[in-house]
Amino acid sequence: MADITTDVLVIGTGPAGAATAALLSTYGVENMMINRYRWLASTPRAHITNQRTMEVLRDLGREVEDEGYMHATGQDLMGENVFCTAIAGEEIGRMKSWGTHPNSRAEHLLSSPSHMNDLPQTFMEPLLFKTACSRGTQSRMSTEYLSHEQDAQGVTTVCRDRLTNQDITIRSKYLVGADGGNSKVAEHAGLTFEGKMGVAGSMNILFEADLSQYVAHRPSVLYWVLQPGADVGGIGMGLVRMVRPWHEWLIVWGYDINQPAPAVDEAHARKVVRDLVGVADLEMTIKSVSTWTVNNMYATTMANGRVFCMGDATHRHPPSNGLGSNTSIQDAFNLAWKLALVLKDKAGPGLLESYEAERAPVAKQIVTRANKSIEEFGPIFKALGLLDSIDPVKMQQNMDARCNDTADAEEQRVAIRKAIAHKVYEFDCHGVEMNQRYRSDAVIADGQPEPVCAGDAELHYQPTTWPGARLPHAWIFSGSGAKVSTLDLTGHGRFTVLTGIGGQGWIDAARIVGKERGIEIEAHVIGPRQQWQDFTGDWANAREVRDSGIILVRPDHHVSWRRDSISDDPAGELRRVMASILDK
Repeated sequence: MADITTDVLVIGTGPAGAATAALLSTYGVENMMINRYRWLASTPRAHITNQRTMEVLRDLGREVEDEGYMHATGQDLMGENVFCTAIAGEEIGRMKSWGTHPNSRAEHLLSSPSHMNDLPQTFMEPLLFKTACSRGTQSRMSTEYLSHEQDAQGVTTVCRDRLTNQDITIRSKYLVGADGGNSKVAEHAGLTFEGKMGVAGSMNILFEADLSQYVAHRPSVLYWVLQPGADVGGIGMGLVRMVRPWHEWLIVWGYDINQPAPAVDEAHARKVVRDLVGVADLEMTIKSVSTWTVNNMYATTMANGRVFCMGDATHRHPPSNGLGSNTSIQDAFNLAWKLALVLKDKAGPGLLESYEAERAPVAKQIVTRANKSIEEFGPIFKALGLLDSIDPVKMQQNMDARCNDTADAEEQRVAIRKAIAHKVYEFDCHGVEMNQRYRSDAVIADGQPEPVCAGDAELHYQPTTWPGARLPHAWIFSGSGAKVSTLDLTGHGRFTVLTGIGGQGWIDAARIVGKERGIEIEAHVIGPRQQWQDFTGDWANAREVRDSGIILVRPDHHVSWRRDSISDDPAGELRRVMASILDK
């Protein structure tokens, strides 16, 4: 006999786990999440928050999205990645990042109703946790996952109450492992992985100091400090990351993973801070020192029967590109609606198989991209002459040579500019963030070839309604002049039909099929004198079907099916498509 029963048990309250719980509770699914610690994130680990993640918060409710913005550092202050010899020292170069370049800003504004920002995990995690618990999630802190066994009806999980040291059993119909990079759930579920853990070591120093006079005129999230011979490991590069402008900061530098992690006392930490800031008498408060390892591993299987894993449990990579918590929250957005429909007996279990089919390729993509971004610092080091010697004096001379009035120095300056500009693949990689296109049985192909991205698919988002792609954003308008995004008309745990004048048959079909299946299928006609009108023509340009066509959108904003024009039997056509998608 289990001590506790619930429909879904979520292990972990980080971005993936808390987002899953929040979405499940929003969809009316009973769930519980546990955390082995007594509270939530105590360090600001993940922080870059991209548009797709903010769209998930928006789907949870505008009040959730707005609270995220309230706690976040806005896009303009994310600014320009700066390369320098010290925060107060000489600047080497910079690049506009995170959608702040005018060209990139335009792409961002055209792509989404939501805005990129910097929202540290110490703010994101409580926001998602609060949303989950306020909507019905049961939570238990100081509760440690030990093991699980599954059968045809559900999963029995053994946990330890760390306050009483007593073991408890929790019976659930499904188990979600969002328990981080050393996931026990993934291990016990027998998930398969490719790659390697512990490929490098890093140390963090979290500190408070007012650096306004050195940075407010050139706002940035990341300041890359190059000091040959400095006690910051390797090439002599340390990262000073803004946590809260301009008084809370995080220093990151590497250490040899083949050696024991360095022991850093407060005196040493203060010296490192003063060296990288470049102010010998800087007043500061050291808040914490911690070590962590850089990983290069992704899951090739993300589920086993009734057990699903997500977040860092399935994609383990460095923080490059800021993809970690974003991908974790988007894992949750993919899985939660599927669990809800299956638990409510509105879909068959085959729908859940699409989770792995859709998200495992994303895990591989972002792990590969994040590790490649680390390699792309090499050309900067080479251009600065830092790879030509291990003598700090010679390395500094090579850096200084860029200032000379010689042909070699001019060539070096060109190489430095090109190498820094190439870091756009890490710091403004909009396509990686937005271009995911799913291929699974939860997507019905329409026979059209996949659109080729007009530009670099890693750098640029390519809007399309091709089945499997995220629905393009376009502003549309009500008769009163209010505007909403096409994404606002979709999602919220429901399938949605979008059509135009001539597509009334699809509207009727949505009502008929929705009633037959016992689910709500939202349906909207967009056109002149309709409830929603396309005054700018942006939606007509983005939809890629005729006025009488249909775009069927899943609860996670991805297009599940489309047809160019009205069918002879709209209800029959939609009935066939829904039966296939929902495996029921």
